Amino acid sequence: MNIGIACYPTYGGSGVVAAELGKALAERGHRIHFISYAMPFRLDSFSDNIVYHEVEISNYPLFDYPLYTPALASKIVEVAQFEKLDIIHAHYAIPHAISAYLAKQIIGKNQLKIVTTLHGTDITLVGLEPSYLSVMKFSIEQSDGVTAVSRFLKEKTLINYKIEKDIQVIPNFVDIDKYQRVDSPEIHKRLASQGEKILIHVSNFRPLKRVHDVIKIFQIVRQRIPSKLILVGDGPDRSSCEQLARDLKVFDDVKFLGKQIELVPLLSTANLFLIPSQSESFGLSALEAMACELPVIASSVGGLPELIVHGETGYIAEIGDIERMAKYTVDLLTNETKYKIFAASCRKRAVEEFNKNKIVDMYEEHYNRVLAK
Repeated sequence: MNIGIACYPTYGGSGVVAAELGKALAERGHRIHFISYAMPFRLDSFSDNIVYHEVEISNYPLFDYPLYTPALASKIVEVAQFEKLDIIHAHYAIPHAISAYLAKQIIGKNQLKIVTTLHGTDITLVGLEPSYLSVMKFSIEQSDGVTAVSRFLKEKTLINYKIEKDIQVIPNFVDIDKYQRVDSPEIHKRLASQGEKILIHVSNFRPLKRVHDVIKIFQIVRQRIPSKLILVGDGPDRSSCEQLARDLKVFDDVKFLGKQIELVPLLSTANLFLIPSQSESFGLSALEAMACELPVIASSVGGLPELIVHGETGYIAEIGDIERMAKYTVDLLTNETKYKIFAASCRKRAVEEFNKNKIVDMYEEHYNRVLAK
């Protein structure tokens, strides 16, 4: 198949999944065309079957803001016509699904199929803005195939937009060959020179991720267990998080590492993963941690309960229940036998339920059904 992928190129989950899916499909012989305003950051190696097409944005004095939606639609038309695309896969409904629909109308309805994958905030936040509701509803209804990364997100979409659409749940996935625990003694020595336990959190430091809660949980845990906290990522809450760590007098034991491309050595060095989010449609970072044998302490929101099995691969608590999350953390880190069982269960669940080959099979089957309509 010739498949176009329209996605955000950033560090968010939708961009990661789009890039990894494209790479996996290319390995299977499909021709993949990424269409975006910048190169997706996970496209870090050459492949004969992957081509990147940049969407060029022009700035005119007449327009206060760059017109990305029509520019993306024009680029999709160009690529679809010259590369004879079978499918355009839009990751994140706004603006990708809308641009794909415009492109389809321009080149002819029967010449291009649209598959839209809903990742989360496009439904739970952006789509619920009154000014976007009708556009979101239209883009979902006009897609030839729609997938969602969790049952939670599927149900949220059907309820919020009051539509009757066959939405297939295809969860996010992990490359279990890449994401597996490796020996990183030098990194561990630099991060925890006295052999302390290491807690880790990875996110874009936005309010929804509740990184402040991560630091508060760590403060409680640190009083019971010698430990360090590793914070990976960057975003609007980073400065306030640094100030909170100073106020709580734990700053010296918290490492702010910023954005990191290679996560496996860091995850392999850690003992536990914290994700106390306010909203999480799936929790890709938690899955990557689980593949590296890291038990997860999470909030009971969105798709996280579909990923994390309470009492087997980690623990789930109510949003903002810092005391309980800290209690679960201490419980795991002070019981070596239980910890080893949880760590093994994490890897097992990632391998059996969310491995790349299994999920990419589901996408291929979905594409074939759409093309057969």
